[in-house]
Amino acid sequence: MPAPADLPDLPATFRPRRTRVVLLSTGAALLAVFTVIAVALPHDGPTAWGTGDRATFVGTGLVIFAVLAVLSRPKIVADRDGVTVVNLTVKRRLEWAELVRVNLRPGDPWVYLDLADGTTMAAMGIQPGAGRDRAVRAAGRLRALAEAYGTGRAPGGPGTPGAPGGDGGAGTD
Repeated sequence: MPAPADLPDLPATFRPRRTRVVLLSTGAALLAVFTVIAVALPHDGPTAWGTGDRATFVGTGLVIFAVLAVLSRPKIVADRDGVTVVNLTVKRRLEWAELVRVNLRPGDPWVYLDLADGTTMAAMGIQPGAGRDRAVRAAGRLRALAEAYGTGRAPGGPGTPGAPGGDGGAGTD
């Protein structure tokens, strides 16, 4: 187990910052471009554009911005009580006891969390596509927190009552 001095300060937030900046900047720029186009369209003449046409341009810019904002949403927030995982449309709170393992294998698009109920959950807040070294360091920090604060056990694994070699965590042999 890592020494407490090696652990990140809590609360710790993990998110793909570069991806978030690019997505939100692109969304804002596109919204501005669509708005300028809506204002610049001719008011009269053979190709006059009405208020509805202009509103459609601005509305399209808003929809694009909203989609990019949702794509920039993923993050993981760790505190003393557990982890909050925010993915594209789902937010889930996990107690440390529910978290068994933090995985980031070569080729994975993001971190996967193995949970005590035997399921696996994607945690999109750490993505190697935006910087492999940074993602590996972040996954290591989250793993260190899980090992320091977590008590989760894989179903049927060591430390689970009734498991071969398991004692329920009592520590007696």
